[in-house]
Amino acid sequence: MEIKLWVKRAKKGEKEALVELIMAQKSDYYKLAYVYLKNKEDALDAMEDMIVNVYENITALKNEAVFYSWSKTILVNCCKKVLRERNRMVSIDTIKEQSYQDNLEEKDNKIVLDAYLSELQETHQEIIRLRYLLDLDYQSIANLLKIPLGTVKSRLYYGMDILQKKFGGEHHE
Repeated sequence: MEIKLWVKRAKKGEKEALVELIMAQKSDYYKLAYVYLKNKEDALDAMEDMIVNVYENITALKNEAVFYSWSKTILVNCCKKVLRERNRMVSIDTIKEQSYQDNLEEKDNKIVLDAYLSELQETHQEIIRLRYLLDLDYQSIANLLKIPLGTVKSRLYYGMDILQKKFGGEHHE
């Protein structure tokens, strides 16, 4: 069934329609949340918050065709909320989970990448993660973050330029 019809049904209060919409893109939602939060439980919690927000606010959605970009924007905001809360406290369970999740080589590469990315401004980190870890195109990133396309390209360029200087070598776009 067409997305617009599912959204219209969800707007009328049909919970099953909303569940179908969410389930159709569940892996994309999870990947997006995981890129921000780097933790399975937090990613799932952010998704739950997003579903509640979408359910409560779906009647405000004017254009049914943009449901997925709208809901992903809500998810990004939920992830940012979790990050703000996480900055106030660090869970020992999070540290344990991350240490057992990845194999050693991937873990080493991830630590190095995270170390370099952490030296960048938040805005550059966010763009690089969305572009290269989720493989989103520039326009999708612009829509998701509600910023101009030129800003996405600029942040990506400067963020990659800084990383290139830290890694050594020439920057290629």
